[in-house]
Amino acid sequence: MTDTARADAVADHERAIQRDIDAKDKTSGDDTSSGAVQAGARPYPEPPFPKQHQTKPGDEAALDPAPLYDAPFWKGSGKLDGFAALITGADSGIGRSVAVLFAREGCDVVICHLDEDADAETTKAAVEAEGRRAVVLKGDVSDPAFAEAAVRATLDAFGRLDVLVPNAAFQEHVGAFEDLTYEHFDRTLKTNLYGYFNMTKAAVPHMKTGGAIVMTGSVTGLQGNKDLLDYSLTKGGIHAYARSLGTHLAPRGIRVNVVAPGPVWTPLNPADKDAEAVSQFGAQTVMKR
Repeated sequence: MTDTARADAVADHERAIQRDIDAKDKTSGDDTSSGAVQAGARPYPEPPFPKQHQTKPGDEAALDPAPLYDAPFWKGSGKLDGFAALITGADSGIGRSVAVLFAREGCDVVICHLDEDADAETTKAAVEAEGRRAVVLKGDVSDPAFAEAAVRATLDAFGRLDVLVPNAAFQEHVGAFEDLTYEHFDRTLKTNLYGYFNMTKAAVPHMKTGGAIVMTGSVTGLQGNKDLLDYSLTKGGIHAYARSLGTHLAPRGIRVNVVAPGPVWTPLNPADKDAEAVSQFGAQTVMKR
């Protein structure tokens, strides 16, 4: 077979394959009715959610549906018996869940928050229901003095600091780049980057071999987000900071890791997006939740 004949034959073969797929595309359509994959011990809520919007920093008690933070089927195994953890943004969302599940593993917890007093007390009660001690601190993580005070309070209450979870964050979208003001940009960096630096700077001198720092990053720090320019920048920075700090602290026996979650149903979201967008929160993920 000549080269020309072979090329023609391959092209015919490619078109035949395409015809089969084209025919299937016309008959199958786009099946979006299956909803989320439900493989856990209890079903996850699926969008659409009720339309809702909150003022910052947000109120977990007002979220509809209520977040599933307590993992009732998780059995603690004593992995953190006798440990003490300092968690920022622990009043709600990811921070609350971390606090409660750390307590289930045997850890005492310091709960830092901005001004969500009722949510913080709910987290405290949930930690104490797990049989562990909890301390609530109100303050701004972008203030180095608060970071120092939080570490001192942890040592005063529990006599040690084993785990630091920098988690508090500020997020506010913009529809156009021109809408991202200096004040907005500065607030995001002050909370999300300076806050993480301040907490680690204050905590590390008091952490011993076997200690751990677990930072909250984001998928936006890996993939970006067209409406969260400053937020994505800070989350990418957190990823780089965790890698760098982890290398720096490894000789001292302190581990540093960062978790990059996708959409998580927390007050951060209705305190950012409008009610219509919130009602579809999570719908664009592969599992549609």
